Amino acid sequence: MSAPLAGVRADALAAVPTPSPTSDALDAATEVAQKSWAWLLDTPLRIGLIVVVGAISLAVLRRVIRKVTEHIADGSSLLDRGPLRPLGASEVGSALLKAANPLASARRAQRARTIGSVLRSGATLLVGGTVAILVLDTLGVNVAPFLASAGVLGVAIGFGAQSLVKDFLSGLFMLLEDQYGVGDVIDVGPASGTVEAVALRVTKIRDGDGTLWYVPNGTMLRVGNKTQGWAKAVVEIDVDYFADLDEVRGVLEQAAARVAQDPVIGTYLDGEPTITSIERLSAEAVTLKLAVRTAPSMQWEVARALRVQARAGLEQAGVPLAGQLDRLTAHRQSHAAAATVEAPVPGTQGASPEDR
Repeated sequence: MSAPLAGVRADALAAVPTPSPTSDALDAATEVAQKSWAWLLDTPLRIGLIVVVGAISLAVLRRVIRKVTEHIADGSSLLDRGPLRPLGASEVGSALLKAANPLASARRAQRARTIGSVLRSGATLLVGGTVAILVLDTLGVNVAPFLASAGVLGVAIGFGAQSLVKDFLSGLFMLLEDQYGVGDVIDVGPASGTVEAVALRVTKIRDGDGTLWYVPNGTMLRVGNKTQGWAKAVVEIDVDYFADLDEVRGVLEQAAARVAQDPVIGTYLDGEPTITSIERLSAEAVTLKLAVRTAPSMQWEVARALRVQARAGLEQAGVPLAGQLDRLTAHRQSHAAAATVEAPVPGTQGASPEDR
């Protein structure tokens, strides 16, 4: 190779730029730093936005739940607002309604508290679970296994706790429908008595013997409420087969009138009593039924008062009960004999025992 050609090749090689290893490393580090700063700025911002939206949503849900439960406790409708509000639905009217029916107000308040607690817990779980899943997804965590595990766990719990879920759902619908409340006398089949406590899972019932029954809500196939709205006092009286039924009806009407005139018991009556002439008929007795509508949970007190007055009226009228004709006759003869002995003999009034 000649010297001129070698010089030209050397100049060409010198003119071609060679890459600098220091420059490439600097560019890569800069790109990594930019990506890191972008991640640090973007991810916390998204997480904060998710948390803030979740908190606002939970606060709104809680406020709506509180409004709904307040209306349930007051017994008013959500539509009765502004121009649609009835004239009597004022603060004074609400206070008068609460004073007039304290039992209903207490039942509504208890139902509102229970429903509000359930709704608040459900809203917290729903919003909290959604926020947690979104935060994990933002951090780059694969949430598919969590969702699959939650689904499998939910199915397992559903199969393993069917009775528990049934009790909770039955208790929730029972509260929403206001089937019964504390202080009501109910009959649920296995137990019958006064309700002492109502929860989502069980209802506590105190029977007439003082036994406290814990009845799961899911086992109540039917519920009979004896003290809701109004009640009826029913008294059945068996009189002698040959008794004058018209006379007996008159005696029972007078007995009901005396009960209605009572300053305490009479306030519990609602309407006029009805008397059924022949409810049952047998070889020894004729059964008449006296019924009158009463205030809730006062039918037993009114029925006792009706029995007392009916017994006194039948005895005074000389109408025997079934199978008691001979005893009534003997009783009246003994009273007549005692009255004859105690009565003074004419012409001896005021005389001394020696003069008699």
